Amino acid sequence: MATRRVTQLYDHFLADAGLRITQFGLLATLRIAQPLSVTALAQRMAMDRTTLTRNLKPLERLGLIALAPGPDRRTRTVRLTDAGRDAVRRAAPLWRDAQAVMAEAMGADRLGQLHDLLGASVAPADRLLGDVAEP
Repeated sequence: MATRRVTQLYDHFLADAGLRITQFGLLATLRIAQPLSVTALAQRMAMDRTTLTRNLKPLERLGLIALAPGPDRRTRTVRLTDAGRDAVRRAAPLWRDAQAVMAEAMGADRLGQLHDLLGASVAPADRLLGDVAEP
């Protein structure tokens, strides 16, 4: 429930840029490191490839990203287009506004603690998912 509410808050702030928080996260990640293979982007975003591919399709339709063949036939690379870079530029201040509202509402220290806890939960969750996925 908490993640849904926080997502709704960020979506509300990013609406003026025409993006959802998940889309902004993908575009911002590509802005920092690109081009990336779909697999590498999925790993960076802690998403499975199927979910990532489903999330990339609307961004490609909007012309914010471009998919191209990778170094071999099994891979594809993702890169930001100029329109994608512009979208990140427009959305970044809105994201910062949402961050400021959350910091004000929670307190900057508590928000920092939340980020730390969530960051620390990724590796154990990966290990647990690996245990569950093994036959």
